[in-house]
Amino acid sequence: MANYNYDEAGNMAAYFVLTFLLIFLVPYTLASLSTSKPPSLSGCQCQQCVAQREQIRKRERGSLLTPKLRRRTVILLIGWSIVAFFLYKISNTENNTKLYDPFEILGISTSTTTKEIKSHYKKLSRKFHPDKVKLAVNETMEAVEARFVEITKAYKSLTDETIRKNWEMYGHPDGRQEVSMGIALPKWIVESGNNIWVLGAYGLLFGGALPALVGRWWFGNAQKTKDGVHAQSAAAFFKSLTEESGMDDVTASLGKAFEWDVPTKVGKAETDLEQLEKQIKDKLEDKWDELVKLAEALPGKHESRRRAFILLYSHLLRLPVTNPTLQKEQTDILLQTPVLLNSMLSIIMSRNWLLPTISAMRLHAYLTQALLPGQSELKAAQLPGINLTEAPSLSTSESFEAAVSALSKSESPALPDAEKALERLGQTEIVDASFKVIGERFVTPSSFVHLLVKLRVVPLSKEGHIVPVPKHTKENEKRDNEFLLGKKEMEDLPQGDYTSGYAHAPYWPANRKPSWWIVLADVKSNKVVVPPMKITDVPVANSQNGIDYRSYKIQFQAPQNVGLFTWKVFVVSDTFVGDEASRDVILKIDDPSVLASEDTTADDDISDPEEDSLAGQMALMRGGSVKKLREEESDDESSTDDEEEEDKGNSSSDSDSD
Repeated sequence: MANYNYDEAGNMAAYFVLTFLLIFLVPYTLASLSTSKPPSLSGCQCQQCVAQREQIRKRERGSLLTPKLRRRTVILLIGWSIVAFFLYKISNTENNTKLYDPFEILGISTSTTTKEIKSHYKKLSRKFHPDKVKLAVNETMEAVEARFVEITKAYKSLTDETIRKNWEMYGHPDGRQEVSMGIALPKWIVESGNNIWVLGAYGLLFGGALPALVGRWWFGNAQKTKDGVHAQSAAAFFKSLTEESGMDDVTASLGKAFEWDVPTKVGKAETDLEQLEKQIKDKLEDKWDELVKLAEALPGKHESRRRAFILLYSHLLRLPVTNPTLQKEQTDILLQTPVLLNSMLSIIMSRNWLLPTISAMRLHAYLTQALLPGQSELKAAQLPGINLTEAPSLSTSESFEAAVSALSKSESPALPDAEKALERLGQTEIVDASFKVIGERFVTPSSFVHLLVKLRVVPLSKEGHIVPVPKHTKENEKRDNEFLLGKKEMEDLPQGDYTSGYAHAPYWPANRKPSWWIVLADVKSNKVVVPPMKITDVPVANSQNGIDYRSYKIQFQAPQNVGLFTWKVFVVSDTFVGDEASRDVILKIDDPSVLASEDTTADDDISDPEEDSLAGQMALMRGGSVKKLREEESDDESSTDDEEEEDKGNSSSDSDSD
């Protein structure tokens, strides 16, 4: 019977720890490698954007002397260091679990005969007998004797019948051996004096720490929605927004969520925070009190919310924040706003409200460009050198021509940067928007319809006006059908670098790639027809690269009622203020029964033969239906016959007279 002993050297413990470490580290490392390398994209080359990107790089990666290690990197370094230690320990540990093999000990093959074994043993005895071996520098007599005993046992296990039987039955010449089964703990840990501590450690680990870790993970996930925001933030969005909520309501609702999703350090840098609030109040006057009341960020009630709301509006008003603590808090708040706004959009879309949907989408761009929400007249302030005070008089609906002209007349040093920023700006244009049903010419009730939208970005010149590009008039039905039959929602771009680079966003604390939403809405009822689609990489119109537009599709089920539905397609940018486009679209739902009757009538007109034709006569004989001749046609034919007879008569009389 085998005896169970503790692992003297701790080898089993090393294998145990190594196994669990690799189970965790391998997938964690692969996930880190797949997401750690950001895409290398070009960005705006104005001085403000270049400086902002450098600041972002320092914040995310640190400097050469003070590198910034993320928590994931620290975990991986520690984990793989422990793995390396245990691998070294295992590789340098003697393996005592090797099977006994007398042939290997004697250095002979398994096909060796008994006579050859005896002859070989005599040679080994003369060489390794303790009386004939001269001890080396680091060799002891005990080691020499042990080696000779091992050789003798191997010889006898192959020549002595009893010993050979023990080897064949039990795998050892001495018969049944004690089996050492490690329990992944070295013996010194579980000696009599340490038993209570070992039991206590196991109890804390598996009875306390592990359940606490699992419970924290479980209840932590329960507090988050599928969009990754706190459940109370989602509840605040649901309660505070209505069908008529505008930009101020959406911004105030966003401010409420900061209390749970972006906890701030209340009590620190209060003096600087009060100065910021005073500057905000000087600029907004009574409007600030209304916003604070709307967001329920009154002093003394929701200090964390109030602190975040002040930092949010200091960004929107482009007020400098000098305190490092407040700077970090403001960055965390801004980086969390896209997640919160996406969650807000999901809640709004569950009710299909149009006005708050468009407001939440536009708020993305106002936050990116650091402009007061809802004030589209500040559009010109997106250019370097244009401040918030002079922007209203220089903003136009589509171009930046007035702003560039003002910079040029004043010989502003910011003019070159403004021209560089214009290279990243443009005006989104809807080339075409239509409804398509695959394989059908008409749309019937409850059929699956595709909204096909073709988009492009019209570039801006250095003077700030829209560059004239050829109007797209050519229909490419084959290209549309191939795209509709595919599974992708965005049309593939041709080979080459056509993807959008980083946008002009000098106030946003992260590299930002421009995106857009496509919204199909019923403006009259203030409803969104289908969930919006988020898109990216809209190509810039350019006759040289051969790309005039890119197609996008949204599939939905047609209404059940027959009639005309006048809807509107909106394309809203999440990066640039004022970069929007819209177009009216009409969806006609035809009655299937009417279409069927029209097809039947057309088929009848084609299939029935005429009465006076050979096919018509044969159809009459079979009792089938034929196309009746009209009376006018028969009269015309009879008159024609009469005229022919008169002509014949006249010709015959002429011949008689001759």
